[in-house]
Amino acid sequence: MKFLRREEQDVKSTDKLKELFPDFQENERWLFIGPHDDDIVLGAGITMRAAIEAGIEVYALVATDGRMGYCYKDQEDTIGKIRHKETVDSFKIIGLKEDNIFFADMPDCDTATYIGRRKAKPGDPEIGGYTGFQNSFTYYVRKVKPTRVFLPTGEDLHPDHKVVYQEMLISMFHAGGNIWPELGEPVDPPAAYEFAVYCDFPAAPNLKIEADQEVFRKKLDAILAYKSQEQIADLVEGVKEGGPLEYIREINFKMYSVNNYKDLF
Repeated sequence: MKFLRREEQDVKSTDKLKELFPDFQENERWLFIGPHDDDIVLGAGITMRAAIEAGIEVYALVATDGRMGYCYKDQEDTIGKIRHKETVDSFKIIGLKEDNIFFADMPDCDTATYIGRRKAKPGDPEIGGYTGFQNSFTYYVRKVKPTRVFLPTGEDLHPDHKVVYQEMLISMFHAGGNIWPELGEPVDPPAAYEFAVYCDFPAAPNLKIEADQEVFRKKLDAILAYKSQEQIADLVEGVKEGGPLEYIREINFKMYSVNNYKDLF
């Protein structure tokens, strides 16, 4: 594989993956978040594989339950279970351990209802008696203790992608504080990065990862593992056309302070 930080030279070995990230640590733990089960392999399958080959402990968190992804009426009540199995099969192709795959099981296409955190009602996906993305994401960030988090850009038009993006970023803030102690001990906030699935980045990405054909084939096969998603073949053709490349953009966000603007006046 090749790794490129914009305006720098190629890094041609997975052993040098840390050169792509100047603050690389020996105990790196990466968490990939997908609003839907196929988003991660579509947008970051090569990146995930690169991390696994480099010996990084890698985890995946699928935010929704896939209930709206049925292509046949007789799958309406079973598509969630079908896609759950497809997800495990897909990530195994990339090389991810099954124990490192988590499912938040928020209702697919109903994510706006689960913004924030509230007491769980019967039927809600719950952790510690509460539900909502901020409850689930805070729990998993504290559980995994990632040094880096990767998720689809919030610029995507799909409402589920927008919700997951904003809820994960605020949950990273929650996870670093003392709030909601039943969700685990506070952790150091991870660095955050976005990848593109359907829509473009809000600004140019600054990290590039290029795979060889063997790894690229793994990504394509991992996408095709979602056999229930009949539109997946068209998506694979688009990925093939782009070639064995992925781009990542660092999310540089900071808390407000009046000191940020004193030099302007």
